[in-house]
Amino acid sequence: MSSATPAIIPIYSTRGDVEGFLVYPYLFNRQGEWIGFAQPNREVYSVLGYYIGELSADKRILRKRSMDEEKARLKPPPAPSRLRSPSTLPLPPMMRELPHSMVDVFEDMPELLHTRDSGELQQDLD
Repeated sequence: MSSATPAIIPIYSTRGDVEGFLVYPYLFNRQGEWIGFAQPNREVYSVLGYYIGELSADKRILRKRSMDEEKARLKPPPAPSRLRSPSTLPLPPMMRELPHSMVDVFEDMPELLHTRDSGELQQDLD
């Protein structure tokens, strides 16, 4: 018996560009580097466990422009191996217009989704 290969789900920006890939629960950038993880409730967190936003039905990561309160930091899952990005990608779904209260994380806040060894929230190793 062979195990099934997990599905690679492209994650889009509002412009329709593929900006990442979800292999549940791991989120990768286009280079195949780990940049975050998803929860069963569609919440997305950074590799450091900080809340980033929500995975929408049209496969974007959306976040409220201003948040009333910070969500608790989660313990990230063990780091996955690098993802080998697919050579062909499906066309993006039709994107609905975002209300002013929401932003597309990949377009407006890409610095929130960084690798483990970069990012402004990375703790100093000194």
